[in-house]
Amino acid sequence: MGHRRRDARPRLALWMLVAFGDVVLLLVSAGLPVLFALFGVVAGAVAGVAAWRMARRATPDRQDRMPARPATRAG
Repeated sequence: MGHRRRDARPRLALWMLVAFGDVVLLLVSAGLPVLFALFGVVAGAVAGVAAWRMARRATPDRQDRMPARPATRAG
């Protein structure tokens, strides 16, 4: 009864920090060409996502269109 529920977030953050450290160590051991290649891949992915989002924003949505004018009767 006296036990508190432990949250998984601190453990997850610790493992993410360990994984980040492993990636940094791998990059340092691989050298600068791999670092530049990885930077190029990340920059290309960011540019692609930004272009895709801007293209989607430019297309009109159904809610943005003007409603059709109702037909009027001559009478």
